[in-house]
Order: sequence, then C-alpha cells, then structure tokens
Amino acid sequence: MSALYSEGTLLDQVETLVGPWEHSIERRYCHLANVSALLWNHFEHINWVGFYVRQPGEDHLILGPFQGKVACTDIAFSRGVCGKAARTKESQRIADVHLFPGHIACDEESRSELVVPIVDKDATLVALLDVDSPKKDRFTEEDQKVLESVAMMLGERLWS
Repeated sequence: MSALYSEGTLLDQVETLVGPWEHSIERRYCHLANVSALLWNHFEHINWVGFYVRQPGEDHLILGPFQGKVACTDIAFSRGVCGKAARTKESQRIADVHLFPGHIACDEESRSELVVPIVDKDATLVALLDVDSPKKDRFTEEDQKVLESVAMMLGERLWS
C-alpha cells in the first residue's frame, strides 16, 4: 500500500503528494492537480474544488487545476468571493453565495463557498484554494482551519 493511502490525516496526505518539489511550473501544476483530486474525494457535498493562480504582478487570477464542472477562467481581484479573498488575503467562508454582492456564478447550483488564500514566503498572494458546495452553509470553521493548513503547506512547498 502506498504512503498516500495509509492511515493518516488529510495534511499528511497533502504532504506526501507535494514532496519532493523540483521548482518547476509544470511540477507545481502536477501537485496542485493531485491536491485538488485529494480534496474532491475527501470532502462530502461539494461540487467544485480547485485553484486560481495569480500571474506575478497582476491583479487577476487564472484558472488552475480543479475537479468539478467547467469553471470561470479569469477572475479580477475586484469581483466575487475569490476577488475579496485575493484583495484581503483572508479566507472567505460564505454561507449563501446568492447573498454575497458581486458573486460570480460559474455554477448556478453552488450555494456556499470557502476560499483560502495561498501566499509565498514574502506573504505575497500567489493563488487561491476555492471550494464550492450545492448546500447552504456547508463549510464549518473546522473545514476552514484544515484548508488554511493545506494552503499554508502549499505556499511553503510550492512557492518557496
């Protein structure tokens, strides 16, 4: 049995997936793809999970690896839940996205959303981890803490 499927926490599994790191853009995307698949299979009642990546020096995000339906490809920092997370560099846990001003409806079935910023060693925003659910108020404080730990590990490992 591989280390990935042995007993352990989600964070242990993420750590197994992202190490060792060879400092290439292609390898970074491989790791993000695997982490999105891991999260897709870990969390119940979600309809999308993935990453939006910031182009260096730009104030917009482009779609990265994900699991779920076709998604928006570009998101400006000025728009939606992802934009707010990018501007503030703070996690956004939204119980009902339809009540969020400026929400970007990539999938009209989404009802709640959790977006977690990923920053590099200089605290510069490099990406976002975004999870959507068709259930209102799906995400808990515990979910947020776990995904913030995942985001911290990814920032340290993949953007160091």
